[in-house]
Amino acid sequence: MTNKSNLVLKAENIRKYFPLKQIWKPTQIIKAVDGVSFELGSNETLSIVGESGCGKSTLANVLMQIENNDSGNIYLNGSSYAEMTRGQVISSIQMIFQDPYGSLNPRKKALQIVAEPLMVNTTLSSQECLDKAAQIMRQVGLGPEYFYRYPHMFSGGQRQRIGIARALVLKPSVLICDEPVSALDVSVQAQVINLLLDIQKQFDISYLFISHDLSVVKHLSDYILVMYLGKVMEYGKAIDVFSNPKHPYTQALFASTPKIGVRSSKDKFVIKGEPPSPINPPSGCVFHPRCPLAKEECQKTVPELRDTRDRKIACIY
Repeated sequence: MTNKSNLVLKAENIRKYFPLKQIWKPTQIIKAVDGVSFELGSNETLSIVGESGCGKSTLANVLMQIENNDSGNIYLNGSSYAEMTRGQVISSIQMIFQDPYGSLNPRKKALQIVAEPLMVNTTLSSQECLDKAAQIMRQVGLGPEYFYRYPHMFSGGQRQRIGIARALVLKPSVLICDEPVSALDVSVQAQVINLLLDIQKQFDISYLFISHDLSVVKHLSDYILVMYLGKVMEYGKAIDVFSNPKHPYTQALFASTPKIGVRSSKDKFVIKGEPPSPINPPSGCVFHPRCPLAKEECQKTVPELRDTRDRKIACIY
């Protein structure tokens, strides 16, 4: 789906399961990420969308090696994670966290926070680390007057800029953005999104963008990957998926998004009910209990993610 010579990040059949131990009950398995594959090219944005609990953040944690994947392979700039040290992975892939309040050390000043990844992962002197951190802070719109302030002295948007600067200071090739604007006011969200777009052009960086906000996803994305209960439902170019969603879950997800000037849709693809428990997922297609098009075969057959003309879809129909 991406030009192979342009490939930065590749995931092949990633699985991450969590054991759930309960008193007087046998251990059960939560299939948080169940066979996810994708490719990300240089200077591209791949957005991952889906309901809460579908496995988006767990996938991000696996890519950051906060969690180890149980199976599957991850390749970064042509090298397998298995061949790389943790330091090499961290230097090439960084994350912007959802909470700009909880992700910053309240006891350190902004310049120290941004410089810390350099101090931990490089052999630069303390002064060189601070100089590079100061340069990055200026590039995200935080001048010298902000360098020696503590996190509580910043607004939410400014704190997220500190988080962005901290992620950029190692000059990674991939930046994972885990709901980076959801905790911010709407007016500030636009500023941060525009900053991310400017940074992408300036640093030639690739984004893995996780979000519930489909309007933001549509604005930013080159590709989109739709997840449900740990599995990929649809994966393709954003322009194709948004203009003509084909998987019933994608159609339902898009139909549930409020639109200005449009009355509530009575579309047949409106999602009903709650997602099943990942501890005891449905047989066959995991979406079939909520799918308006489900047939008897959907309860028995697990659909493979197969290639169509312009995308990949996990649906037997």
